[in-house]
Amino acid sequence: MKGRTPKHGARVVEPGGLTVSSRAWAGGTVVALRGELDLDTVDPVRAALDEALATRDTTVVIDCGELEFCDSTGLNVMLHARALADAGGSRVEIARPRPLLLRMLDITAATDAFRIRDDVPQ
Repeated sequence: MKGRTPKHGARVVEPGGLTVSSRAWAGGTVVALRGELDLDTVDPVRAALDEALATRDTTVVIDCGELEFCDSTGLNVMLHARALADAGGSRVEIARPRPLLLRMLDITAATDAFRIRDDVPQ
């Protein structure tokens, strides 16, 4: 299942317990992550973010409200998406991050790289 891209509304469940789902909203795409994001489960996240950012001038919101774990690999894929967004005139935002992710952003000085949202757009 690695590397499969979730189309809008589709879900990909990795063996490591990560679910990735995407859906459209008025400003772009919400990519929701549930479970554990690490080296073993990062491929569908990368694919979903790349697909969402294929459209220029869009906003991609990464919903981390149900993300139970994220290591440096997960942070790296989010930062890569941010760089891709910048190149395409788009934006990446993080919604509902848990304390673990906020701490990682703070420790790595990546806090200012993303707009942090308390909610997920409808």
